[in-house]
Amino acid sequence: MGTADTIFALSSGAPPAAIAIIRISGAQAFEAIELLAGRLPAPRRASLVTLRKPSGEELDQALALVFPGPGSATGEDLAELHLHGGRGVVRAVEATLAMIPGLRQAEPGEFTKRAFQNGRIDLNEAEGLADLLAAETEWQRRAANRMMGGAFSALIEKWRVEVLRLSALTEAELDFSDEDDVQAHNSQSISDSCRTLHTAIMEVLNTPSAEKLRDGLHVVLGGPPNSGKSTLLNTLVGRDAAIVSDAPGTTRDRIEVPVAFDGIPLIFIDTAGLRDESHDRIEIIGIERTRAAFDDADILLWLGAENEGPPHPQLIEIEAKSDDPAHLQKSPVAIVVSAMSGGGISDLKAEIVARAKHLLPPPDRFAINRRQRHYLEMVVADLAEVSDSHDWLIIGEHLRQVRMSLDRLTGRAHTEEMLDALFGKFCIGK
Repeated sequence: MGTADTIFALSSGAPPAAIAIIRISGAQAFEAIELLAGRLPAPRRASLVTLRKPSGEELDQALALVFPGPGSATGEDLAELHLHGGRGVVRAVEATLAMIPGLRQAEPGEFTKRAFQNGRIDLNEAEGLADLLAAETEWQRRAANRMMGGAFSALIEKWRVEVLRLSALTEAELDFSDEDDVQAHNSQSISDSCRTLHTAIMEVLNTPSAEKLRDGLHVVLGGPPNSGKSTLLNTLVGRDAAIVSDAPGTTRDRIEVPVAFDGIPLIFIDTAGLRDESHDRIEIIGIERTRAAFDDADILLWLGAENEGPPHPQLIEIEAKSDDPAHLQKSPVAIVVSAMSGGGISDLKAEIVARAKHLLPPPDRFAINRRQRHYLEMVVADLAEVSDSHDWLIIGEHLRQVRMSLDRLTGRAHTEEMLDALFGKFCIGK
């Protein structure tokens, strides 16, 4: 990605559509608008223009907007063309832009990468934008908005300012403690401040991960063969996702169905029925995968005999097939359901949602991902070392490591490979 180039791309959805938006960013963005429109509109005001090829042939009647850098989304001169959204119009305008020397088609995520490189956003805000673009549920959207809006970045900056203060005090002790005009600060004071910071960061680390929110909580249905797991799954997800049969052992492998309840992303997983003995090699493999699914489950719906399910902190006892006089009965603690009549299904959904809310970040909070968690764990490890040390050199070195980890969190310190991996996930127009 050459930052000296001026880039362009379709930033709206694939045509045909009512409107198509082409973005242009870089030193020649305004020149490109003048070449196509014959004039440069006033900054930040939509202007109706006629776009033409160099030959004079009309391309389209469009709205043009220009945003001078550095006060633009990318930090560079930025322009937008709001075209009629037909494929032919978009292709013709893109082909004309490509003919201008110094202009080229943008690569995936290049607009956002330039915004990061020009200081318009930091790495956490960029990751929040990526999550927002991928959000499919209300819960995901709200968490991504908090991250993109800078809530986590503001917290990091607060921590960073405090670490800089502690580092300055440490350096003063190392360099000037023998001078009369320098007030001495003992290591205990710095250790206490580090413990306070450690506690604050641990509160963030102890929140549920962004991966759970992004990928969905695993809700696993378990029980013996023919206990009604597949029928219940189909009722919960509202479609025939699993094959239903009276023959025991119909489900041989796990079946995954993504859904959302109350804006919460969930993945329902039907599993092979558990039995003590089986001579069917395929069924044995299915049972092994069932037990693995139990280990990965966030919530476990148990349709077998009461108290005989695997140990799990979020196990929900289900009394299934309640409309069958011969069904397996349980104590009042179980949720009684009938997949055939729909009885008890709303109660079961409400219980799943209630438990899921405790397993996901609150909707008014950001959620940290694996990369962010990794650097925060490095920070708390170094802060713990400071708290246990009275050696100023050791304290100074660990505080330096804390600053480096915080800088990696925001992208002040980064590798190009990591940036390419992140921004490569974006679409072309972002």
